[in-house]
Amino acid sequence: MIDLGLDLFLLLIGAAFAAGFVDSIAGGGGLITLPVLMLAGLSPAQALATNKVQGVFGAGTAALSYAARGLVDLRSQWGSALLAGAAGAAGAVLVSAIPTDGLRLVLPVILIGIALFFAFKPGLNDLDRTRRLTPAVFAMTVVPFIGFYDGLIGPGAGAFYMIGFVTLAGYGVLKATAHTKLLNFASNLGGLGAFALVGQPMWLLGIAMGAAQIAGAMLGARLASRVGARLIKPLLVTTSTVLALRLIWQMI
Repeated sequence: MIDLGLDLFLLLIGAAFAAGFVDSIAGGGGLITLPVLMLAGLSPAQALATNKVQGVFGAGTAALSYAARGLVDLRSQWGSALLAGAAGAAGAVLVSAIPTDGLRLVLPVILIGIALFFAFKPGLNDLDRTRRLTPAVFAMTVVPFIGFYDGLIGPGAGAFYMIGFVTLAGYGVLKATAHTKLLNFASNLGGLGAFALVGQPMWLLGIAMGAAQIAGAMLGARLASRVGARLIKPLLVTTSTVLALRLIWQMI
């Protein structure tokens, strides 16, 4: 058990608030909280597990906030959420058994591609567009694939959900964001269940950070609901780029 001083504890709470705000709009909250948790002295396994604890609060709050504004019907999405949760748990269980070095090399390129897509593709707004996959096919293929990645590695999962909803499900940017948060919550919860068995999360710290995540997520979801794509697109481009640069820096 590590001993956190007041200054480090406040840093963790502030990071969780910022992560909740950013994650509710564009994903990438783990980019903020995970390094700070490791800075606090947690082992990588503990940091991943504790990050899932606090992340569940933020993603769940954002999903409920979007649902309250009529942007996602939780009852019609429970099947997709279950698939995301199961896939997230499977990814977390296999985190030490599957080599992920190759994926980590490719991930920055994919994230930069996502940033360029949202930055320069014309016509990306809050209006729905042509659907390329039926809801059932999307739920059975895209959802568990990204959910598994979320449990296995995590960073960028929100951006991947987003681009899937926009390009394949035909959702507008704001609607895609709302549905992304529900699936993010589910895959986070599934991953947490698996990490809780092996990763020994710091529950009290995770819950305290979760309270800050709730406040940040409520603010972020409220702003995104009002402003829509004009806020979501630039923040998504920024978080994807920063996450890609951080992953590159870690490999150098």
